[in-house]
Amino acid sequence: MRMPPILLIGIGSEYRSDDGAGLAAIRALKVRELPGTLAIESPSDGAELMELWKPADKVILIDAVSSGGVPGTVFRFDAHSQPLPACLSFLSTHTFGLAEAIELARALHLLPQYLVVYAIEGHNFSIGTGLSREVEKAVQEVVEKVACEVHALTLQQESIMKRVGNNS
Repeated sequence: MRMPPILLIGIGSEYRSDDGAGLAAIRALKVRELPGTLAIESPSDGAELMELWKPADKVILIDAVSSGGVPGTVFRFDAHSQPLPACLSFLSTHTFGLAEAIELARALHLLPQYLVVYAIEGHNFSIGTGLSREVEKAVQEVVEKVACEVHALTLQQESIMKRVGNNS
């Protein structure tokens, strides 16, 4: 029996400076070729996100936020234990973005069984490419944290698969 992949989704626009943090993180994770994962880039349309995660059991999302906090701050949220804080603005060029997609999926009972959001506090969201120094450093931190989380999830899945195999 094959384990379903852990879906990693990087969200943002690389043409709005720090808004590209999620994309930069997902590209770095793709290079690592983490076993048991599927890494996807998304422009942050909420409807598209819901479609992307629909077949997945385990999903990790990475996006930039603007809350007025310290640039480069990394947040981690378990979407099942709490709604995303209203003080965090998940920037989107769409009116139906990440936070709205999660709350609609929650209301419709369509959240994946495991849904974690990593958010990076941005500094510069003006038109342009490239990340600020603080956000670039935070992207590397998130890549390490996601790699560790994927490793733990993979070990957990393997353990479950062994138990299921032994009980058959």
